[in-house]
Amino acid sequence: MKKPLIGITGGLSPVIESMTMDHMPLQRHRLNDSYIQAVIRAGGIPVILPVCEDPALMQALADRVDGVLLSGGDDLDPNLYGKRPTGKLGNVCDRRDASEMALADYVLKYTSKPLLGICRGVQVLNVALGGTLHIDLPSIGTESHSLNMYPRSMESHLVMVEEDSTLARILGSGGEHWVNSFHHQAVDAPGEGLIVTAHAIPDHVIEAVELPGERFVIGVQWHPEELRTSEDAAKLFRAFVEAAAK
Repeated sequence: MKKPLIGITGGLSPVIESMTMDHMPLQRHRLNDSYIQAVIRAGGIPVILPVCEDPALMQALADRVDGVLLSGGDDLDPNLYGKRPTGKLGNVCDRRDASEMALADYVLKYTSKPLLGICRGVQVLNVALGGTLHIDLPSIGTESHSLNMYPRSMESHLVMVEEDSTLARILGSGGEHWVNSFHHQAVDAPGEGLIVTAHAIPDHVIEAVELPGERFVIGVQWHPEELRTSEDAAKLFRAFVEAAAK
């Protein structure tokens, strides 16, 4: 079977050493190598999708790949989902927001390509379908899910996966599954058509959503690309790449 092209969204970060009194810092496109390696291990060919605010160019990029992976990164601007920004909001990149919202909207509405959202990616997926986010989990009385004291490759907390879900079928079972956790935002109201397929234990924060049916559209709040030795993570990436190969 021909290996599918998997488009992975990247982010932007300033090159601090380029800052001067007269010029803005240079911008650098970035993507953690773990996404690249996870796609390769699953049998796909990774392609980094740059930040580009022109919707027509994002559509052209989407047309050239077989599947889209929305990667993690900065917070989404709350203005995109009708909430007021607060001091608890993390860094925002308006250029990346515009780029990924255009990409997600096109892929979801006008193609049948598989889509996997990871961390920020599940949030982009949700907002693209009209959903909302919690701007900061501790601000609503939930303990922090940003467990940065653990290595990114280490499972640190439990989620409850719904039995009758595509995610459960991919993992081989519903019920309790170990994941890692590096987020302070999460899905609040699910977007149109999305169903919630995993909650955090014990606080019930939404950890995964999907579109029901045959098409692969799944978003997870954890970082499976970092869990190199996890069979659950490997199963999720293999299912995504296999869907793209079709």
